[in-house]
Amino acid sequence: MSYSFEYIDILLLAMIAGFIFLRLRGILGKKTGFQGKFATQFKKDITKNPLKNNIKTKTFDESAQQEFLKGAKIAYEIIITDFSDSDNKLTKSKPLLSDKIYKQFKEALLERKTKGYFAEITFIGVKSASIKKHHKVENNLEVTVDLVSEIITCIKDKDKKIISGDPEKIKKVYDTWVFAKDLKSENHNWLLINTIT
Repeated sequence: MSYSFEYIDILLLAMIAGFIFLRLRGILGKKTGFQGKFATQFKKDITKNPLKNNIKTKTFDESAQQEFLKGAKIAYEIIITDFSDSDNKLTKSKPLLSDKIYKQFKEALLERKTKGYFAEITFIGVKSASIKKHHKVENNLEVTVDLVSEIITCIKDKDKKIISGDPEKIKKVYDTWVFAKDLKSENHNWLLINTIT
């Protein structure tokens, strides 16, 4: 009789081990496709980055425009929050700004700092973004974007007295920004080159 309990224990442990194996296989997956080494005549072709070669000649079609708008919304939020935060410095948004815009923003922040003002912002989100126009200027592709966002913002002095804005009211903001990308450069980042009011 005592031997039958040992068989049941072994069967139970085998079922648990099988269950764990199947769960791990389901989570981790299994090897599929080619796992060996490349033949020497193909290695050179496969290691090339096809996007790097084709990005310069790629047209600004509908899918490229949709992808651009996703990035433009993210850049818009980063730039707005960086410009409007309380430290009066441009830290996160600097790589997204052309030299001209960076200087303009820096001057505005310096003026705000000398007056002893600081900003408070809550970025609610971008309600809409649409491409107004896009065209090639010399080696640059320039894209003008209309953006509508919702923001809670106010400017306060050093005594925390409100100078402008309302810290409790959501404000709808309409902006038109121009982004550009150098098509001949190895750097494929878009830069904010102009803000139109």
